[in-house]
Amino acid sequence: MVVNNSNVANQAQNVTDYPNNNTFFLVWELNSQISPTILKTIFQRVCALVINLNHSVLNRFPNAKASVVMGIGHDAWRKLNLPSPLPKELKNFQTIRGDKHTAVATAADLHFHIRADERSLAYDMANEISLVMNEIGNCIVEVQGFRYWDSRSILGFVDGTENPHGPERDYFAVVSDADPRYAGGSYLFVQKYIHDLRAWNNLSIEAQEKVIGRSKAMDIEMSDNEKPSNSHSALANVGDNFKVVRDNMPFGSVSDNEMGTYFICYASTFSTVEKMLTNMFVGNPEGNYDRILDFSTAKTGSLFFAPSLTMLSELAG
Repeated sequence: MVVNNSNVANQAQNVTDYPNNNTFFLVWELNSQISPTILKTIFQRVCALVINLNHSVLNRFPNAKASVVMGIGHDAWRKLNLPSPLPKELKNFQTIRGDKHTAVATAADLHFHIRADERSLAYDMANEISLVMNEIGNCIVEVQGFRYWDSRSILGFVDGTENPHGPERDYFAVVSDADPRYAGGSYLFVQKYIHDLRAWNNLSIEAQEKVIGRSKAMDIEMSDNEKPSNSHSALANVGDNFKVVRDNMPFGSVSDNEMGTYFICYASTFSTVEKMLTNMFVGNPEGNYDRILDFSTAKTGSLFFAPSLTMLSELAG
């Protein structure tokens, strides 16, 4: 593969940063009762705040690997009267329904992905954004993710092993000059999964490994002869030319027994994500669905577009 991304002028937001120790995921809906003029004015403040926070934390805490990425949903793009035509593949995510499991679609307007090594810093950035966003919307999803051991999910397996590295991260996560108006942007897709840990932990380690398609201790992929065709690694990875950059994080409450994974990925084309989800939920071939879904239920599913920093500055006025 030849990796060539010439978006020097259209620098991406921090979509290719690696997972951090502490993460806030905030999903907002805009208040339909607010006038378009006020909505647009406050939104411009939000864009400026995202830029300001990224500059500030880089100067104040250069080693904290802290950042904020903002994504905008299809309906919000229309409500805010943002540039037209829209990014080529930005739409409202449509439910993907298999015989047994469903990738649900949930409405959402804005998404904020906040990372920091220090929990205090992540909290402060989330709070500053919320203080402004409360003027025009309601936070409908708040998930506080954390790093679990060596980047494992709560299921105990390493998450994100197939992530691209080096220049390939930009290649697979950032829109190219094929969509010049939106070059440097990224499609941002999220799902909140809840795990049935009781059922999962009743499986032997060998049975768990067959569900994932990798060894639990050392994260070694099974050979093609060993790996079940309905394993997660067999169905969630759709080929070397179709990758995304995942930044999944575990979350949960032990007392509520609600433990899960916040799936988040950045992609240069949303069609790649759709192909992956269809494989998982419908099956390949149809009916051969991803076995991990017997233990993980998708509660949300929303698509956004994270504009380049250049466009974000323009949106800030």
